[in-house]
Amino acid sequence: MRRKIYDQLKHWKQESNGRTAILIDGARRVGKSYIVQQFAQNEYRSALIVDFGSAPTSIKQLFDNYIDDLDTLFLNLTTYYHVQLHPRQSVVVFDEVQECPRARAAIKYLVADGRYDYIETGSLTSLRRNVKNIIIPSEEQHLKMYPMDFEEFLWASGNEQMMDTIAHCFHLRKPLGQLLHRKAMDLFRQYLIVGGMPQAVAEYVHSRSFEQVDKVKRTILDLYRTDIYKYAEGYEAKVADIFDEIPAQLQKHEKKFSLAALKPGARFRDYENAFLWLREAMIVYTCHNTTAPNIGLRLNRDTTTLKCYMADTGLLISLAFDENGLLNNDIYAKLLLDKLEINQGMIAENVVAQMLQTAGHTLYFYSKASPVADDRMEIDFLIRKPTPTNRHNISPIEVKSGARYTTSSLNKLMKKFGPYLATPYIIHSGDLRIDEPICYLPYYMTPLL
Repeated sequence: MRRKIYDQLKHWKQESNGRTAILIDGARRVGKSYIVQQFAQNEYRSALIVDFGSAPTSIKQLFDNYIDDLDTLFLNLTTYYHVQLHPRQSVVVFDEVQECPRARAAIKYLVADGRYDYIETGSLTSLRRNVKNIIIPSEEQHLKMYPMDFEEFLWASGNEQMMDTIAHCFHLRKPLGQLLHRKAMDLFRQYLIVGGMPQAVAEYVHSRSFEQVDKVKRTILDLYRTDIYKYAEGYEAKVADIFDEIPAQLQKHEKKFSLAALKPGARFRDYENAFLWLREAMIVYTCHNTTAPNIGLRLNRDTTTLKCYMADTGLLISLAFDENGLLNNDIYAKLLLDKLEINQGMIAENVVAQMLQTAGHTLYFYSKASPVADDRMEIDFLIRKPTPTNRHNISPIEVKSGARYTTSSLNKLMKKFGPYLATPYIIHSGDLRIDEPICYLPYYMTPLL
């Protein structure tokens, strides 16, 4: 599977030249181990890969016994793994490094030694849990890895050209045209259903069976539930309650997470750590309300009012429709044809949140309740221009799932906060069109914003 993070690793290798190690953070099953092994084998003369999830205790103890004798440490490792290492031409990979905190602490000395490059992988929740009695190395760069995006899904499906065509039309602000737009939307709906977890994508490419894909996704959801009860110590039940409640909360017209659905009288401070755990595990993305749509989105953040999205929309679909434990092809066919008898705003808004987050945006929305009609509005997302200027820095985004919709909130926002706003966007199922000042974009162009 071709992944964009591969090029980021190549950039790190060239720029760092051994001066830093790199740690890839990501949710379970997003493909960290796979891509690191591919990179190590392709870009170096040799690679020593230590999987601490399966390594024997004797290997882990080497980092206690020989951290001040690196010659002996490497002698033992290369002998056990039958690998010959070459100075400045080899890489050492610590996979699932959270299972051996001493190896992570040793990065400081290994990088200073300078013989080899070092790559680590791990799940953020367990990484932060297993740091007692060690010093986190400052020589460690972090790189986040997300589920496969739409372009990576296209690559896996054997389609190398579609996203280039989409990007070309986006930059020219021209529609794809009826034929190509229909093709792009067909592919995008497949991506919606399958999601971006590499195992699910691989199963779909192999079998073209949504039922088989659903089995893979449910295995991942079960793994996440197991992790919750294993690692969310002290508030496992609260984390699990939030996790299972996400589809119901997103199905509401106003998708702000209501704690009353979990427990009458619940307060945000009682659940704050639970939301933080899910976010740090990269299982969910949180989107906070900002009280003013200006350049200081973070300064105006209301930390107690948030929306909670699944990090992978394919997993959301399997989590949402679990009455019988497995989705059949009839339901998937209706999703594919946009004929399912539910408000699909849940799915549309989640996938837009996922694409914005993966593209590097911090998620904010704007919501204001007011007895004055002109002040009452709900804007799904706000994003900031890459380079701020004196005015017009924030682009509001509204996500529409049906063919018929209104733009009343967006119109009110433009009227009240015009000097703050850059291009407003409506993201919908139709082709690109411009109706000044609003730009209407198809879902599949979201990653290009």
